[in-house]
Amino acid sequence: MDLTQGTLKEKNSRAKKMMLWFGLIALFMSFAGLTSAVIISRKRPDWSQELELPQVFLISVFVILASSVAYILAQRALKNNNRKLTTSFLLLSFILGVIFIFLQFQGFKALIDSGYYFTGQTSDPKASFIFLIAFFHLLHVAVGLICLLVVIYNHFKQKYTANNMLGMELAGTFWHFIDILWVFLYLLMYFVG
Repeated sequence: MDLTQGTLKEKNSRAKKMMLWFGLIALFMSFAGLTSAVIISRKRPDWSQELELPQVFLISVFVILASSVAYILAQRALKNNNRKLTTSFLLLSFILGVIFIFLQFQGFKALIDSGYYFTGQTSDPKASFIFLIAFFHLLHVAVGLICLLVVIYNHFKQKYTANNMLGMELAGTFWHFIDILWVFLYLLMYFVG
């Protein structure tokens, strides 16, 4: 397919999707670098073998996955011209995203209560990586929540229809990416760390 063909709207849509994918690839590469650092650093003698991930991080995996499912259901409802159901699922997705952030901070608190810190004399590399990875991911979830707010606002302004869902699709792609990324990061920290 020739990317220069089509209407201005089609070209604009392709360009926005391509820019999003460039951003996601860059984000993936940054987390790939962190993943490599964890794999290499776990061989250090001061790497904590007894540090376990707080249970709340596992709960957050299910919450963020539920948020993605709610977003998918919102998209399906819009394709079926059910605006009320779309609104309900969009709001549920956003609320679950906020709960995810709350759970992350509970995870940080559990680590600190166990005597692990990001830096300082009582920190160790494993704890530092857990804080760093979770916080870096948390920043991207915050960006995702802003995207969800924009989608919700545009939905209330009736900018999306079954035939015009570009903004909703772009936000959904980003949201699903960071959701799946958290599942990967949790598994990395659980099994490799």
